[in-house]
Amino acid sequence: MNTYRPYEFGKLIARSTHTLQVWDRKGILVAHRTPTNRRFYTHDQLSEIMGVKADKRIAVSYCRVSSPGQKDDLLSQQKAVADFCIGAGIAIDEVIVEIGGGLNLKRKQFVRIMSLVEARAIHTLVIAHKDRLARFGMDWFEHYLEQHGCKLVIINNEALSPESEMVQDLMTIVDGFSYRLHGLRRYKKIIKEAASDNTDSL
Repeated sequence: MNTYRPYEFGKLIARSTHTLQVWDRKGILVAHRTPTNRRFYTHDQLSEIMGVKADKRIAVSYCRVSSPGQKDDLLSQQKAVADFCIGAGIAIDEVIVEIGGGLNLKRKQFVRIMSLVEARAIHTLVIAHKDRLARFGMDWFEHYLEQHGCKLVIINNEALSPESEMVQDLMTIVDGFSYRLHGLRRYKKIIKEAASDNTDSL
C-alpha cells in the first residue's frame, strides 16, 4: 500500500502541510501514525480526498491557454475538444480548463490532474494538442499516464496550439539561459581576479 508523508500528500492534493495539520486536529482527515508518532497518509485517503470511488473512474478533457488574453482561443479549443469527443463516442465526466504557461508544471489544475491520475481516478484524458498538457517532456507524461491506467487521447490539431505561446515559452527559456550565462560570466571574473591575487601573493 502506498503511503505519503504530509508534505508529499499535501503536494498531491494542492494543500499545505499546515492545512493537513488543521484537518487532522478537526477530524476532517485524520492522519495515520507511525510507532514514533510521525504522521502519514495512505493511497485510500488520497482517493477519498480526491472524491474517487473504487468502482467509478472518469473521463476528463483538459484545455489550456497561456494568458487571459487568449480566452477566445480557449473557447475554440473547448468546442473543438467537445465536438471531437461527441464524434468519437467519448463521454466526458469533467471538463477542466486552465490559464497558465506550458512550462509551468505547478499549475493548479495540472497538479490536480496528475493527482487524479496517481489515484487511478481517470481512465481517459483528452487534450487538443500535446503541448496543451506540457510544453516539454510529453514522452514521460505519456508513459506516466499509461502506467497508471489512463489513456491519453490527443486530437493533435495544430490550430489549437497558438504559435504565440511557443514564441513566449522559447523567450522564457532564452531569458533563463541568458541570466544564467550572465551569472557565470560574473563568477568567472571573480574567480579570475581571486586567482590573480593569489598568484601575486606567492
